[in-house]
Amino acid sequence: MSTTERDRVPWSPSLGGPRRRRRTAAALGLCAALTLTCAGTVLAVRSFTHGGYLASGDPATGSYTEEAADGDAAAGALLSGPYTERPAPPRVTTRTAAGGEAESVGDAAPATPPAKTADLPVSRPLEATPAAVSPAVGPLFSPGGDGDADHHCTASVVHSPAGDLLVTAAHCVYDRGFRTNLVFAPGYHDGVLPYGVWVPTRIDVDPRWADGHDDAHDVAFVRVRRPHGSGSGAQRIEELTGAERIRFAPPAGLPTRTVGYPDDRETPVGCQNTTTALPGQLRFDCAGFPNGTSGGPLLTGIDPDTGLGTVTGVIGGLDGGGDDATSYSSWFGPDIAELYRRATAERV
Repeated sequence: MSTTERDRVPWSPSLGGPRRRRRTAAALGLCAALTLTCAGTVLAVRSFTHGGYLASGDPATGSYTEEAADGDAAAGALLSGPYTERPAPPRVTTRTAAGGEAESVGDAAPATPPAKTADLPVSRPLEATPAAVSPAVGPLFSPGGDGDADHHCTASVVHSPAGDLLVTAAHCVYDRGFRTNLVFAPGYHDGVLPYGVWVPTRIDVDPRWADGHDDAHDVAFVRVRRPHGSGSGAQRIEELTGAERIRFAPPAGLPTRTVGYPDDRETPVGCQNTTTALPGQLRFDCAGFPNGTSGGPLLTGIDPDTGLGTVTGVIGGLDGGGDDATSYSSWFGPDIAELYRRATAERV
């Protein structure tokens, strides 16, 4: 099936929507309705009702090439809302390659990774607090016909040869089909879009996620572009925002900062702890990562001068990403490394 051949249907609550961070996972395990009463307490579970669309793409390969009109329409819908493009200066950073090696922008000679990294003491208490805005991290929006353009997930810019790549959770972009109305807003805060908006050209997930939502493969790579008529169409996102490095087969126990955009906040939250290993997963214990933080990066080795680090995971995986106290990430092992290689391959 062609990646542009589509069986488009309106996104609706009956389709389930992307799996959200489970703030009430323990209580919901006792109940089985969208509005529930458990032990005398009413729990209202918010459905995902952003009025977007689904495309079949190619589930056999886990890939989807988005039509330009869909991305432009999504960007236009977002920009018609209460958001302001207020350009910030481009970041002067070092572009870094998968695995921790680096190369300078415009320089073929290899460079070393940052010589110094920020100390990451464990947060006390273990609870997310307001975090500084990073140009390479931002929320994912899915504006639709219902006028609801709230952000629902988080993504980050990671280095790629073409300088156009994001990483997020697969459940943020694929659930019974690929989302066709995604918009990424790097460095977003308080209604301001300092680095503009970006829309997908291609989305890649592991076929095992597309086939059965395998928690070990809840990772997606998204190649992005400027919408037509917005800024320079030839400009690469990495040249504006900088990019996180990406590390495959990361060990557990690394000092880690996790960042995400709650869907009821206009700025990110973050927390620091070390990770622990589970089969096919990394575990990160810290409270305060609610709905909207799925896809947020787990960062190590943060450069204090640029704020950029190395992505070793994204919130997702086991139990839809976790519960009130714990977040998970699918382990960035050989399968995720192969997905990265497929996503960054040049095509004619």
